[in-house]
Amino acid sequence: MFGFFKSVQSNSVSVEDAYARAKHGEIRLVDVREANEWSQIHVPGAIHAPLSVLVERLPQLPTDKPLVFYCLSGARSRSAIQICRKLGLPHETDMAGGITAWRSAGLPVEP
Repeated sequence: MFGFFKSVQSNSVSVEDAYARAKHGEIRLVDVREANEWSQIHVPGAIHAPLSVLVERLPQLPTDKPLVFYCLSGARSRSAIQICRKLGLPHETDMAGGITAWRSAGLPVEP
């Protein structure tokens, strides 16, 4: 309605697929939650790039593999995709359900 709440279409991957692909070195997971959330729990091996500073951090992120963004449940990771699109970057994948779904699936986490 009036363009205030635009839906961002993304290529979401399940947590199980993200886990398998990250484990095999096919993707890099990027956590866009804030520092206090990251310090409590995150996916092992993930890169921390908070959404609040993502524009500044994007040039520092690796480009050798596709990036898959995640947050708590999905809203911020979709915003990260929107930022990438505005900047013309090819990062258009997020992890469905975020860290919440990851934990629910019993996948490994670290503090």
